[in-house]
Amino acid sequence: MVGKREAKREELKASLMKAATGIMEEEGVRALNARNVTGIAGCALGSLYTAFKDLDDLIVHVNSQTLRALGEALRQDVMSLEDPVDILKALARGYVKFAQENFRLWNALFEYADMTSDVPEWHEKEQAFLINFIRVPVSQLSPHLPEEEAMTRARTLFAAVHGIVAFSLQRRYIGLGHDELEPELIRFIDQMLAGLAESQ
Repeated sequence: MVGKREAKREELKASLMKAATGIMEEEGVRALNARNVTGIAGCALGSLYTAFKDLDDLIVHVNSQTLRALGEALRQDVMSLEDPVDILKALARGYVKFAQENFRLWNALFEYADMTSDVPEWHEKEQAFLINFIRVPVSQLSPHLPEEEAMTRARTLFAAVHGIVAFSLQRRYIGLGHDELEPELIRFIDQMLAGLAESQ
């Protein structure tokens, strides 16, 4: 009986996540509310709280799903590469591609953090893989750096790349156009890596 109940809960959870993902893909995270997500999932309003603690918990789980998809996409992009410069450039291109193709879901990762001060610790830890993807090639390029400093450089590089991508895709006034974004990003990485080399 317990197993059947748990299976139903997992089925409900999957339906709600599918509905929420669809709304976030089409309209963005701010369009999501308990009524529209349960309506699309075909369940009672109160069912949301059977599967998740609240709407925020549902959003976090969709964002977690997006992070896993991003991680898998980036892993595929660098799988056959060994040169750290090639890896960093492939990561930048892959990040742009994923953000362009999944803009609203990608944007929700960061927009939701602005909407709440209560992002669960487990979800914050999930995001660490983005920095670790960068830290390894940075450490290879600057083997003299202590691990903590290599992590700081990796965080700086991610923040800079993300900022360029976010301003451009959100069409802020200083953002780059679609055709400019990737080549300018690669030029920026070349300049940053040249700075790393000079500091050795």
